[in-house]
Amino acid sequence: MPAPLGKTPTRKMPKIDVLGLKGSQSTRAAVRFFRERRIVVRFVDLGKTPIDPADLRRFLDKLGAAALTDPDTASNRGGLVALIRADPGLLRLPLVRYGDDVTAGPAEPTWTAWLARSNRGAG
Repeated sequence: MPAPLGKTPTRKMPKIDVLGLKGSQSTRAAVRFFRERRIVVRFVDLGKTPIDPADLRRFLDKLGAAALTDPDTASNRGGLVALIRADPGLLRLPLVRYGDDVTAGPAEPTWTAWLARSNRGAG
């Protein structure tokens, strides 16, 4: 198990945001993925703080409504933003952002590629 991390990211450390629910197994797995690699992430608990509409638009524009929501959710784009802000459990969690890149749901291969790209730039 890696040593505990401080709260202050260093210059070489990529800025990664994880948005999800504290009780979500996939959200906890995403935070653990980065923590095991000694990356400090900014975690936003959507159960306490609703997702910012601009952030939600960014995810919707990059991934589309079908990739962002659970398959059981009606993909009515017009009311989708209000629905998601009211009930973040409709989302495929976790939502992870690294710069302009975003993912919805567990995406360890993509996160690994981000970290590899980050290490090449620091190097």
